[in-house]
Amino acid sequence: MIRYIASRLMQMLPVLFLVSVAVFSMTLLLPGDPTLSMLGENASLADRVALRERLGLDLPLPVQYLRWAQNVVEGDFGRSLRNGEPVSEMLLQRVPATTQLAIMAIILAILIGVPCGIIAALNRNSFGDVAATSVGMFAMAMPSFWLAMLLVMMFSIHLRWLPPSGYVPFLRDPMDSLRLMLLPAVTLGTILAGLILRQTRTSMLSVLSADYVRTARAKGMSERRTILRHALRNALIPIVTVVGLQMGALLGGAAITESIFSIPGLGQMVVDGIFNRDFPAVQGAILVIVTSILFLNLVIDIAYSWIDKRVLR
Repeated sequence: MIRYIASRLMQMLPVLFLVSVAVFSMTLLLPGDPTLSMLGENASLADRVALRERLGLDLPLPVQYLRWAQNVVEGDFGRSLRNGEPVSEMLLQRVPATTQLAIMAIILAILIGVPCGIIAALNRNSFGDVAATSVGMFAMAMPSFWLAMLLVMMFSIHLRWLPPSGYVPFLRDPMDSLRLMLLPAVTLGTILAGLILRQTRTSMLSVLSADYVRTARAKGMSERRTILRHALRNALIPIVTVVGLQMGALLGGAAITESIFSIPGLGQMVVDGIFNRDFPAVQGAILVIVTSILFLNLVIDIAYSWIDKRVLR
């Protein structure tokens, strides 16, 4: 297992290098001059040139990349061009919010999608199967911003059960933090639940027709034990794949939901950085998101080896 993990970590190094080059290059393609965002439209040319020299923006691109990469390795992502705040501190403030939102959303999605998918597969072509599949497809087709506004109108404006927006760190006030995060988590979790439901149903259907499941039933094994010990375990790999990929997507793709519910997360940081031409903030946020996705893929591979020992061979 240790050798397998070490091998996977070594394979991540060239990927991280290519990602860092891509992140650094793409941010430079953003339109606009960051010096105008910092000094204003009325700044003189001399002031803008001096600022570019101070920020190192006048250096050749390879030199800029090497300086940036060296600082990143040391944990220094630079300073925000908008407010001068260290990007590393901005990331530390925003990572917990996005992480909490992603974890709550994926837990809700698993609690809804996996049981409903199993029940739908066990009752194939029944009314429950058709209803669950239809609801899952509808959930997958719903735009997140539309569902978010519906939830706010129902639970915040009409029923007044939950606050419409805001964020409180979990360690400061766990109950208040969960109340504020519940609506955005339901927004993202509902959409993901539809995808997990369909994947679970498909995987279970393919496994339930396998020979070893029929053999277990023929030997008199109880239906519950057959489903949990044999069918579900062998159907888990594609389900775990979907969950891991969606967890990675949540880390970087929840910007709309974060904006609607005023959650200061990484997605919102990227959007604000793009609009404000804040290159260091965008680079730092995207690099953290991509690195997190790579490590999530490592966790998925480790989960594969736990589910099926043949993966290590």
